[in-house]
Amino acid sequence: MKRFIALLSLLLSTFFATAQSDLNVVQTNAGKISGTLSGDKSVHIFKGIPFAAPPVGELRWKAPQPVTPWAGVKDCTQFAKSPMQGKPNEFGVYTREFLIKDEPLSEDCLYLNVWTGAKTAEERRPVMVWIYGGGFVSGGTNVPIYDGEALAKKGIILVSIPYRVGILGFFAHPELTKESPNHTSGNYGLMDLLAALKWIKTNIAAFGGDPNNVTIAGQSAGSMAVNSLVASPLGKGLFQKAVAESGANFLAGPFGGADLHRAERGGVETAKRLGASSLAELRKLPAEALLKQFGGGPIIDGYVLPQSIGAIFAANKENQVPVLTGWNADDAFIGRLQNAADYKVEAKKRYGAKAEEFLKLFPAATDAEAEASQIAISRDQTFGIQNYTWAKVQSTKGKAKVYLYRFTRRLPATEDFKKYGAFHTGEVAYVFNNLKFLNRPFEPVDHRLADVISSYWVNFVKTGNPNGSGLPTWPAFNPTTNQVMILGEKPAATTLPDKAALEFMVRDAMKR
Repeated sequence: MKRFIALLSLLLSTFFATAQSDLNVVQTNAGKISGTLSGDKSVHIFKGIPFAAPPVGELRWKAPQPVTPWAGVKDCTQFAKSPMQGKPNEFGVYTREFLIKDEPLSEDCLYLNVWTGAKTAEERRPVMVWIYGGGFVSGGTNVPIYDGEALAKKGIILVSIPYRVGILGFFAHPELTKESPNHTSGNYGLMDLLAALKWIKTNIAAFGGDPNNVTIAGQSAGSMAVNSLVASPLGKGLFQKAVAESGANFLAGPFGGADLHRAERGGVETAKRLGASSLAELRKLPAEALLKQFGGGPIIDGYVLPQSIGAIFAANKENQVPVLTGWNADDAFIGRLQNAADYKVEAKKRYGAKAEEFLKLFPAATDAEAEASQIAISRDQTFGIQNYTWAKVQSTKGKAKVYLYRFTRRLPATEDFKKYGAFHTGEVAYVFNNLKFLNRPFEPVDHRLADVISSYWVNFVKTGNPNGSGLPTWPAFNPTTNQVMILGEKPAATTLPDKAALEFMVRDAMKR
């Protein structure tokens, strides 16, 4: 009898251990959730998991607050609403696959998504956390090319996290600073990301993830957010690696970051334009009215960002983690292009005694050459010099490796799209191995490149080094050899081809 009871006890304990490890239902710190499975049943997918209380009403423009626990099992099978923002419009090469759904939008937007191929909660798979771009005024997690299934099948867990954008995510005001226990205001979007990372630290093990092997990754404004999180003291211990695609804030630029007092003055002027005489009135305004006002990006607020990012790195106060970073060959936003004659006149006016050096680096012998130079200038001023500076600064410290890339593949396209080349955001579908979501005439080389790029990213997420079996060797960057991985038709490492031009633009930016 005793032997029978012991055997029964063993069988029951084994059963309950197996049931606990079953990811059909996952226990989070706020309650149980259920999700769905991929078509081939190999990946568990959870969408719309709340990680913070809805930032509405009195919680508008406050740091994210804890989720209210729930009873029963919450159904997490659909994306939550995207953050409030202007209606996304297709323009140029940005068709629907690159954009969020038009609806629904809501201030109640703090819900994340998880793709995991783990079979049990004991697996401890590496985690990649995706942060979307959108100039800090738009974006969301339901963009088709951000689907995490393909990466999950390569052995990592993909978590996509949202944050408040525009005026709802980045708005400073003296009254907000006064009511804050941290005596600051403005970086609500960044605080959302930090709250999501804390949720991951607490809960990802239940999905088979390793809370001590987390990589934050983002593109464009998402990359700038990654740069901010690496710089922020509040990010300490929440991640171990970082991927930054086309964006950082080391030097003067469009997203360089205002200080708190300047941002507060801007907030006062915004309140006047809205006809609101108090914070209470601002909080009662409909979100649609607020969206008519400009909302910027990260603020040097003395709390999330105690100093400028450049100053934080110079003082060795950043979170010192391995970094994979780079930009695209045609990472440019530019309006009307000047002809060669007008371009030269403008160059001499702006650069004076340095104009001759500038024109050697960005030549204009013909109108076509002048146009190409202007695209390169736009690319480098907005993105190139920022990510190059990050790689250069980090590599000189020697404490954590940095790997630099240049994405050069001109995405196959119809005649209407051919002019865009290796455009801003073009690499993301390759990173996620999600070419299937894009309606483009892809060639076999594109599918091979997507497999290579996604493998580099997955290897980096796993180990802090992108190299792996069957892949071209990617050397760590250092300012002596200046090796960069060219991610094009034939991926290969080479000496950074335009170092002199980048250095010229860096010096110019530092004068501003």
